[in-house]
Amino acid sequence: MKEYEVLKNARILYVEDEEDVLKFTSMVLEDYTGELYIAKNGEEALEILAHQKIDLLITDILMPRVSGIELIKEMRQRYGRSISTIITTAHAETHYLLEAIDLGVDGYVLKPIDVEDLLRVMEKALLPKMQAHELASKNLLINAISVFVGGKKIEIIKYLLDNCDQDNVFHGSYEDIIAALNVSKPTVVKTFKQLMDTGLLTRIKNKIYRLHPDISGSRALVEVEEEEEEA
Repeated sequence: MKEYEVLKNARILYVEDEEDVLKFTSMVLEDYTGELYIAKNGEEALEILAHQKIDLLITDILMPRVSGIELIKEMRQRYGRSISTIITTAHAETHYLLEAIDLGVDGYVLKPIDVEDLLRVMEKALLPKMQAHELASKNLLINAISVFVGGKKIEIIKYLLDNCDQDNVFHGSYEDIIAALNVSKPTVVKTFKQLMDTGLLTRIKNKIYRLHPDISGSRALVEVEEEEEEA
């Protein structure tokens, strides 16, 4: 079976009122998804949506209390189209399936559920949004790094990259950087301010800063900037 890489960091909400189907399908999904939340009806699903950030909703159509159609309508009213949606449906539910398609769901899977088919539809539903997120992160880094023209500023960024921990947290002071790089304090202060203004750096507390989660990927950009400066 495929790895389905796009699902590994996804937060999934699976809604199903049939206990056996819920148990079997959720056991499989746990092996492929980042976080899995389960609900037995639409009311439980809305409660989870109110407290958790969800990337993809998978819901049955016919359920007591709040149906899958009503759940999707309510979710769209509250959160717009930010959450991808897949419905599971039996052949006899054609009328409801058409209504769900009119609501703009991202895919559907027929019951009884074929796991490989479900994973494939999930991947197809999530892939465009995941790619858009990655592109936005890369654009943020490219635009931010382009602000830092000047050898000393690039050296400071490289110092931060080299001295942050695995959680992208930098523990240090202006004085540490001044001593290591022989730069002036105004240059360090200005560089830190620019990093924070562009979203690449967040001050947690005194002498502790968190770098953007994707900033490690900017090392190549930093090196390119440095080479251009030398040229």
